[in-house]
Amino acid sequence: MSRRQGASSSSYSVSSFMSDELDYSDSLSLHEDSSTEHSGSRSELLSSLSVDLKMPPTEHVQSPAPHRDLEDMDFDADLQDRLQKAFDEIVKLKKENLEESCQRQQVEKELLVVRKKAKKLQDHLLKELQHSKGFEEARAADQRLIQKLKKDIELLKIQRDEYLEKFHQASDQILLQPLGAAKEAHEQDKHEIETLREGISQLKIHRDEYLAKFQEKNKPKLAPVQDIAVRYSEGHTQFTLDQLKLATENFSELLKIGEGGYGRVYKGTICDTAVAIKILRHNENLQGLLQFQREVLILTKVRHPHLVNLLGACDEVSALVYDYLPNGSLEDRLSCKGNTPALTWQVRTRIIGEICSALIFLHSHKPKPIVHGDLKPSNILLDADLVSKLGDFGIARFLVPSDTSTMVHLTDHPIGTMFYSDPEYMAHGELTQGSDVYSFGIIILRLLTGRHPREIVKRVEDAMINDELHTIIDRSAGEWPFVQVQQLARIAMRCAAEKRRRRADLVTDVWPVVETMMKNASLSACPSTSSSIQDESSVPHYFLCPILQKVMKNPHIAADGFTYEAEAIEEWLEAHDTSPMTNLPLRNCVTIPNSALRLVIQEHLQRGP
Repeated sequence: MSRRQGASSSSYSVSSFMSDELDYSDSLSLHEDSSTEHSGSRSELLSSLSVDLKMPPTEHVQSPAPHRDLEDMDFDADLQDRLQKAFDEIVKLKKENLEESCQRQQVEKELLVVRKKAKKLQDHLLKELQHSKGFEEARAADQRLIQKLKKDIELLKIQRDEYLEKFHQASDQILLQPLGAAKEAHEQDKHEIETLREGISQLKIHRDEYLAKFQEKNKPKLAPVQDIAVRYSEGHTQFTLDQLKLATENFSELLKIGEGGYGRVYKGTICDTAVAIKILRHNENLQGLLQFQREVLILTKVRHPHLVNLLGACDEVSALVYDYLPNGSLEDRLSCKGNTPALTWQVRTRIIGEICSALIFLHSHKPKPIVHGDLKPSNILLDADLVSKLGDFGIARFLVPSDTSTMVHLTDHPIGTMFYSDPEYMAHGELTQGSDVYSFGIIILRLLTGRHPREIVKRVEDAMINDELHTIIDRSAGEWPFVQVQQLARIAMRCAAEKRRRRADLVTDVWPVVETMMKNASLSACPSTSSSIQDESSVPHYFLCPILQKVMKNPHIAADGFTYEAEAIEEWLEAHDTSPMTNLPLRNCVTIPNSALRLVIQEHLQRGP
């Protein structure tokens, strides 16, 4: 009865042991206890397990003294070892299970991180795929456009070949035409030309009759007819080819003084007056004929002291006759052509003011402003007193209002000179007043530095930034006033701005400064500094009336600040309310005697050369 109770107690102990969820730390501490306690507990456990194994599992009898019954039982040593191993195995499995659980948690964490990265990578790949799809669509569109352009090119080639074929066929037909038909066509053309010439002759007759009536009606106001310059200023005289041949000794090479893209320039003599004759080669270049017509049109409409004076023309060979200017062009003087002395800074300052005055006059012309379009030193001529004259109006244009209310001339074929042409005009074909302003800025920089126009804007800009402007000034012109150099450099840089809207305004920004400089330069110049290169006895330029170009006897100051001969400015004011120099409206028509200048002129004339 006691054995069965002990077995029942042992079965209970094993069931309790198997059902209990031991913590790994408790099992480990149990395994590492002292030998006595560990042995007792283990013996108790083993005894309970051994009895439970021998007793039927269905019997469960409460034993009041299980420990004593187990001590009395005779255990099998092999069974104890097996139980010990089982116990150790359980402990080991518990430990491994815990480690595996920790590893699994770590792996799960890592897996979560990997999943997040995989999600980001997936999103990135999706975006890349979308971009790639867009690129492919753009590429496909480009390919379609290329294919279309290729087809258009092929179509144009076919059309070109068809036109060439038709042209060759027409040429062959012309060559195969009977000689009589060709002569008949020639005679017809000749008849049309004769008809046009007769019409031109009739127009000239009507013009001469009108001029005669006009001269007769205004005879008291006109100068004597013996003065050739005055006769020419009434219009322009028509010369014959024989007259030009006689004036130039049959266009002798010895008298050739220049050659441009549209013709040659010869020095000649007509009516004991030195003239310059430009022959335009319009037979070789249609542009030359257009230049001839345009220059005649403009120079017969406008008159200004600093524009070349057109004396007449010859329609037979498209020739223009001007006053002869002995000191050549500004380009010749800047390069000291013929070993001539360099221009002084006073003369250069005056030339800047004179060109500014001429441009303001052209830009304010009514009813349509005029733009020169090819402003450069070779088109600025100098007379015996180094007074500048702006010439070559073959590219000049009358401006018309555009959609933006800007006065402009539009063209698909811009014409100009490298380094002086407006970049916006060359890029877009829009010729404006700002185009002349840009060229004017480059000319000022050339007069200041004496350098080639290539990259001159960048060089001056760098010098101004580095405070080294004094290092690039042309010292051959003398000792420039440095304050004036800085002012001129700033004005030039504003005029030569890349964008048209940033350029200076000649009337409000440039002229007030330049006018003061001109007066100061005139006061500081002695007669020798502004004298002719060829005539050392020439008087200073400020002794000359801007209208008559003669030494003034009774100088008067007008409202525009310039000094004129009294009779000349009074006659001008009778018919105009604008300045002869700037073409701008005058505040009033009152003139003031310039007594100081008159005394200086009288002393100079009494002292003699």
